[in-house]
Amino acid sequence: MVSDRIPVEACRTLGRQTLVHADCCDWLALAEPHSISAVVTDPPYGFFEYEDVAQRKLRGGRGGVWRIPPAFDGAQRRALPRFTVLSPDDRSSLFAFYLAFARSLLPVLKPGAHVAIASNVLLSPTVAAAFDEAGFERRGEIVRLVRTFRGGDRPKGSEDEFPMLSTMPRSCWEPWGLYRAPLSEPTVARNLRVHGVGALRRVSENTPFLDVIESETAPEAERRLADHPSLKPQRFLRRLTRAMVPADDGVVLDPFCGSGSTLAACEANGLNGIGIERDATYFAMALAAIPRLTACSVAASPSRPAPTTLS
Repeated sequence: MVSDRIPVEACRTLGRQTLVHADCCDWLALAEPHSISAVVTDPPYGFFEYEDVAQRKLRGGRGGVWRIPPAFDGAQRRALPRFTVLSPDDRSSLFAFYLAFARSLLPVLKPGAHVAIASNVLLSPTVAAAFDEAGFERRGEIVRLVRTFRGGDRPKGSEDEFPMLSTMPRSCWEPWGLYRAPLSEPTVARNLRVHGVGALRRVSENTPFLDVIESETAPEAERRLADHPSLKPQRFLRRLTRAMVPADDGVVLDPFCGSGSTLAACEANGLNGIGIERDATYFAMALAAIPRLTACSVAASPSRPAPTTLS
């Protein structure tokens, strides 16, 4: 699955997971066609915030496109990307980036493979339009119910003058676009028999996979293992990765791997995964974090059973 044209020193194997230090579009150009069963990824929402200049400013505490919010109730709040600062030209570049990415991704997927891609309410329409134009079937949207510190602020510099106003709603959910590569067979059943993909795994015999998932911000115990600004909790990712692969022998791809949290969820679920990460700092972080996040105990949500570990 990992092309022999990728330098061996750029690849690491951790259990069932393969971590590759490369640009995802370069890797996709070399990957075996129809080899990936599903994609679960949290890409750079605006991709500008993960360019080298923006990352240097973030790590130096200077912000830039990242907003460094003030402390709240005595706790230092984490940096957030300033999605609202994108100009029309920025949005055109964003569309072009995701269109090129989606077109590169499609040949690597098995016919009927699903893609779950995290986004933001301000940018998800742009990402969706790019995937639609690339030829993916839009299959809905997964709503991750999570309350963050994004939005809800009073007008900056005029908080006392306008104490009862907010410039934007306080964010209480995160959209994950759900797409499917076109089927090669006339029915989903036949596609499942031929390619092993095309449908989503149910929660149980009596409960289908639901498009609303209660979540939380990543627990501090997980953040201590992987201090990535966009870390998602294992409880959410384990449920999502399990749903995306109908057959246990499928391969999940995370082309924007970050700290490796998706691969850790795959490992906990007994699934094979491939993660691509171009940033050397995050690649090193993922190498250390994947086995530790895999070992994390995930408590069951009151509204659903704990994720099932596949053998």
